[in-house]
Amino acid sequence: MSTSTIVGTVDEEKTPPAADRRRRRRAAHNVEASTHNRGPVWTAAGYVGMVLVLLVVAVPLFWILVTSFKERGDIYVRPAQWWPEPATGQNYSELTTRIPFSDYVRNSVIITAATSLAKIILGVLSAYALSLMRFPGRSIVFIVVIAALMVPNQITVISNYALVAQLGWRNTYQGIIIPLAGVAFGTFLMRNQFLNLPGEIIEAARLDGAGPMKLLWRVVMPMSWPTLVAFALITVVSEWNEYLWPFLMSDDESTATLPVGLTFLQNNDGVTNWGPVMAGTVLAMLPILVLFLFLQRQMIKGLTAGAVKS
Repeated sequence: MSTSTIVGTVDEEKTPPAADRRRRRRAAHNVEASTHNRGPVWTAAGYVGMVLVLLVVAVPLFWILVTSFKERGDIYVRPAQWWPEPATGQNYSELTTRIPFSDYVRNSVIITAATSLAKIILGVLSAYALSLMRFPGRSIVFIVVIAALMVPNQITVISNYALVAQLGWRNTYQGIIIPLAGVAFGTFLMRNQFLNLPGEIIEAARLDGAGPMKLLWRVVMPMSWPTLVAFALITVVSEWNEYLWPFLMSDDESTATLPVGLTFLQNNDGVTNWGPVMAGTVLAMLPILVLFLFLQRQMIKGLTAGAVKS
């Protein structure tokens, strides 16, 4: 008899009153209705935001492309012409005849390839040392790397210029490439990737006798490929578009890059014919655009690595 009483009492404590159950159902219904009502609103707001971003990004690019096919007089008319009438390829022809365009492209390819390769190799090696190796002062070195990220490149221009000039490296490839080979961002990015790798796999490779370099190339790098592609793509884009340092270091077409070469389209009075400039901008964007479209999936995987954990 006492047992039945105890069981009954427990059941009554576990079972909420009818009024409480109705109140909970009503609250859940209100939350569901509110979510359902806000769903279309938030969806519409999201699409509006995407359209605005698309306009901000696409309209300038469209204007550059259209202007590159306009005649000079049509570039400055008001109201603006959003389509060339008639379309002409004169700007592209003038671009290749007024400046040594092929020389600037060659210099950009050489400097971008050498600087990017140096940054990728140094970034991977330094990140590997700071993440998976043990040595005295490792934390201090990483703090210095983080501090370097906080310093804008423009602050070091004067000191770098003085040093390069003393070495006699002005108007040379090494004078442009070596000061640009800093790898603070790459070290930070790749270090975070290496730290997120499964520790069991790293330890198993070490127990199997893998040395530091074998561990890096046979185990660590295959698992970090998306992040490495993202790092490489960001580096290539940054170096291809670099303007200030090559401008300071170059005197002529022997070492000047394409962004610097486009500034030579100004006449002696400093007046710019924007048609050839826009044509050069389009041609400068094409290699990077093709590279990005080809590697965009790997880049997205690399930048989001570690964001979702199972």
